[in-house]
Amino acid sequence: MKLNLIAFAVPLFIGLIALEYVLARRKKLSYFHMPDTVANLSIGIAERLLDVFVTVLFFSIYDHLQKNYGLFRIRSSAPLWILLLLCTDFLWYWYHRLAHEISLFWAVHVVHHQSEDFNYSVSARITVFQAFVRTGFWAVLPLLGFPATMITSMLLVHGLYPFFIHTRLIGKLGVLEYIFVTPSHHRVHHASNERYLDKNYGDVFIIWDKIFGTFQAEDGKEEITYGLTTQLKSYSFLWQHFHFLIELWISARGQKGIRNKWKVFFGRPGEIDPAARERAEKAFNIFRIDRPVEKPLNRYVKWQISLILAGLFVFILLEKNIPALQQLLISCMILVTLVNCGAIMEQKTWIVYLEFSRLVLVLLSLLLLYPAVWLALSLAVVVSLIYYYFRALQLQYLKLVYAYSTAY
Repeated sequence: MKLNLIAFAVPLFIGLIALEYVLARRKKLSYFHMPDTVANLSIGIAERLLDVFVTVLFFSIYDHLQKNYGLFRIRSSAPLWILLLLCTDFLWYWYHRLAHEISLFWAVHVVHHQSEDFNYSVSARITVFQAFVRTGFWAVLPLLGFPATMITSMLLVHGLYPFFIHTRLIGKLGVLEYIFVTPSHHRVHHASNERYLDKNYGDVFIIWDKIFGTFQAEDGKEEITYGLTTQLKSYSFLWQHFHFLIELWISARGQKGIRNKWKVFFGRPGEIDPAARERAEKAFNIFRIDRPVEKPLNRYVKWQISLILAGLFVFILLEKNIPALQQLLISCMILVTLVNCGAIMEQKTWIVYLEFSRLVLVLLSLLLLYPAVWLALSLAVVVSLIYYYFRALQLQYLKLVYAYSTAY
């Protein structure tokens, strides 16, 4: 049996997030809020899940470019590993900077900045769309001649470092502040305060920001506000991923001529008409309930996230041994659950359809594991009964799930 040891990153990161939470609670610091944390973890779960399917693709792209178009044939050695680290971080700086300066790139990067908290869970807010855009920048590395094995190994190490700078528990780090990106530097980057906007793009080294004039030190006198300059009114898993693309589309439709439409997608995000957000929210009935979600719903969401994290760990660990169709069904189950958690936090009544979809996915998975005629007939009867009594079941479900809410 082949095991994917990358899976152990899941319990490691969850353990570190839990440790930060405990330390913050002991210091009576309100650094974690349940809806934000669930939203952060949901996005991270989706990215880790989809990475299973795209990592091989990225490796193949690097390998093809290096073998067919590489300027040099670079072999592994200590000086070249250091050079690769510097090149990777330099390319990250420019990817990251352009992701803040070009609207189309911001559409995939904005997800990372939506949380109004700042803690280790925020580091999970990476989307697979962002991974595709970054790959376009990192494609320079195989063109220089770095082999795919070196690149993917470096990206793995390079991707670990940013996790540790998403925290408010660590202050300034003395002389390290002059060389490396520290939690202090990255708090500035995530701030929505006007003086801190679009600063500190570095990932590992802060030197690029100092060279290219985008560095800003943290001023302890000014309290930092995290999140977007106009906060997102939703914990919805889907809306967090796609809201800015919808805003771009609405803005572009309002422009005359291809040139003006082009400027919407490739201009600066700050130039997008603010009214586009309002029109998008109205069109999709987006709003956020600011009062706390009741404890029964909290527990329901927490159990779902906990089970999905455990399932994700097992899925990644055994993914090389799971047939493709079962991988697809498991992935759909996880993604539907993530959408479901966001809908519960916003107390949407249509989540009953997601629950029905999850049940169908479970039944299909059972049928794949035990392909018997009697089981197929039994499942068909169950689905038929649910469909026939759907309205009554829907009302009972909403009364159960929102027993202490006015949502239904």
